[in-house]
Amino acid sequence: MSGLPFRRICVIGLGYIGLPTAAMFASRKLEVIGVDVNPKAVDTINRGEVHIVEPDLDIVVSSVVNQGYLRATLTPEPAEAFLIAVPTPFKGDNHEPDLSYIHAAARAIAPVLAKGNLVILESTSPVGATEAMSGWLAEARPDLTFPQNEGESSDIRVAHCPERVLPGRVMHELITNDRVIGGITRRCSLEAALLYKTFVTGDCILASGPRVAELSKLTENSFRDVNIAFANELSMICDRLGMDVWELIRLANRHPRVNILQPGPGVGGHCIAVDPWFIVSSAPEEARLIRTAREVNDAKPEWVLEKVQAAIRAHLKDCPSKTAADVTVACYGLAFKPDIDDLRESPALEIVRLIELEHAGSVLVVEPNIRVLPSSLARAQLVELSSARDSDVHVMLVDHSHFRGTQQPAGQTLDTRGVWL
Repeated sequence: MSGLPFRRICVIGLGYIGLPTAAMFASRKLEVIGVDVNPKAVDTINRGEVHIVEPDLDIVVSSVVNQGYLRATLTPEPAEAFLIAVPTPFKGDNHEPDLSYIHAAARAIAPVLAKGNLVILESTSPVGATEAMSGWLAEARPDLTFPQNEGESSDIRVAHCPERVLPGRVMHELITNDRVIGGITRRCSLEAALLYKTFVTGDCILASGPRVAELSKLTENSFRDVNIAFANELSMICDRLGMDVWELIRLANRHPRVNILQPGPGVGGHCIAVDPWFIVSSAPEEARLIRTAREVNDAKPEWVLEKVQAAIRAHLKDCPSKTAADVTVACYGLAFKPDIDDLRESPALEIVRLIELEHAGSVLVVEPNIRVLPSSLARAQLVELSSARDSDVHVMLVDHSHFRGTQQPAGQTLDTRGVWL
């Protein structure tokens, strides 16, 4: 690594993207300071352990912590490069982007910035967020110059490089996936590319600026959201017409130029469920298809709830001596996708919450990737798979590998993922 200008990196946010990224840089024998506001996460990482579920992450973190290349803390420290990987949710009923986490991160690193530093925003962001972040840094450090004012000669370089990884494959895709890099100036882009080439084997593609880099990530996830909405809409059409959506899609996909995705209970995760709204907020009159796809996917949990309620009624019709309070509903999966523990924007979690509110009887949850139910669930019980088999109504929400290959249970069943075919 001799000659590389980056010897010490500070990563702000040690969640599902920040921690794997920090571990990857540390695995290349760079000193990495990881910063998070959660003291428990900091303590866990400093023990060489992890607080999230991601294949192979625990092995890498244990190694780099024990070798002294990764250390977690609550406060940013001086470094040559700063990577910001904090949440970017939305707020309010109009899905307005919430940049408060980015703002807080910028304010946190501003005191330790020095001439020659590189700041990269990795958080998936609405168009203009990188320039806003650079403006906040300039306000906090008037003694330094920034690229929006001084161009190539600025003291600080600023760029946007969105993550493009799939949960469950993060440690592999961080290395092999191409990276889109949008610096405020070309020099910013080139320095960011040099940093990522520390471990990235894919191409580092330089965008014309941060705005197009921001929009490229939003476009990728909006493309997926639109295609999922098509599949989810097909599932509702097939239900209305009394057809099997899985058979329909299987037949349609025999066409050489058709590849319909599989439907589900909605769309979750911090990216696909959120990013399209950032485009809508930037161009509300033009983003009509993107808005409609979001509305279709956001409405799917309510549709699933109606099907659960119909299944409860069907069970009560078969067992007239029972009341609704006597009916046990078992829900399989809470995460937003298979084989992870991430509950962010999970439609499965929302469906279970709605069932709790509407159903007087017991609600059981089988989620093999978590140990404690989130606080948003007041009555549900976390149980093993075997303990749910005698329930009256069964709702498959996430196709975890833990569930695949299991037989369809007795009683009323609702399979939103095609596991019990």
